[in-house]
Amino acid sequence: MESLRLIENWPVPTAAAAVVRADGTVAGSYGPADHRFPLASVTKPLAAYAALVAVEEGAVELDEQAGPEGATVRHLLAHASGLAFDEHRPAAAPGTRRLYSNAGFEVLGDHIAKATDIPFAEYLRQAVLEPLGMASTELPGSPAKDGVSTVADLVRFAAELQAPRLLAAGTLAAATSVAFPGLGGVLPGYGHQRPNDWGLGFEIRDGKSPHWTGAASSPRTFGHFGQSGTFLWVDPEARAACVALTDRDFGPWAIEVWPALTDAVLAELRA
Repeated sequence: MESLRLIENWPVPTAAAAVVRADGTVAGSYGPADHRFPLASVTKPLAAYAALVAVEEGAVELDEQAGPEGATVRHLLAHASGLAFDEHRPAAAPGTRRLYSNAGFEVLGDHIAKATDIPFAEYLRQAVLEPLGMASTELPGSPAKDGVSTVADLVRFAAELQAPRLLAAGTLAAATSVAFPGLGGVLPGYGHQRPNDWGLGFEIRDGKSPHWTGAASSPRTFGHFGQSGTFLWVDPEARAACVALTDRDFGPWAIEVWPALTDAVLAELRA
């Protein structure tokens, strides 16, 4: 895809990107597809997917107690547990605010590890990475932010997010629909959003502005971006997904170039 060549002009040392259609075919890729990049928060959708497998396996339930008093697995996945951003302390009552929380995903990982008697990184490997053939992906630390992967591997995950094999279609549909509708909160890097809609581990675009996807992205678009300069989105209306990984921390440069890439990809797909 010609649109992916835009990453040539990004002010980053290394970048790679790819687009995968809903049928799993790769529409195009550019850059070193097998280069391993730190994912930062693009780790969260992978961790969430493992959590949803654990739910389907019966190891945990979405509405069982987990984290601070009154919070559940569902609250933790949806950044609605009330836990602070990077501290294991409540900053709000569960279900009252969308407090984006790394701590919440760490509590979630611990909860699943205890329920399954398998370290969370190993559970992720067995439940998601190995079945999808994501051999270059690993989780050496926090399930909130320490994943490492490649564009080639995330293309496999992006295909799964459009035609699930590891989860029931209904489970994925629920995870990519708004959980706890109406909650406001800060979208990191983009300020306060009302509502700040999230599913279970996936941010949902809806009508958010400003946003890291494009002006042409449909409201149903879901995904995640990371502070290491990474993103993955799925646009069900376009029947496609896009992955971009870099080795420069998120900042004004990304706010400028990411939406332009997304809009160019969507325009090329429509054409």
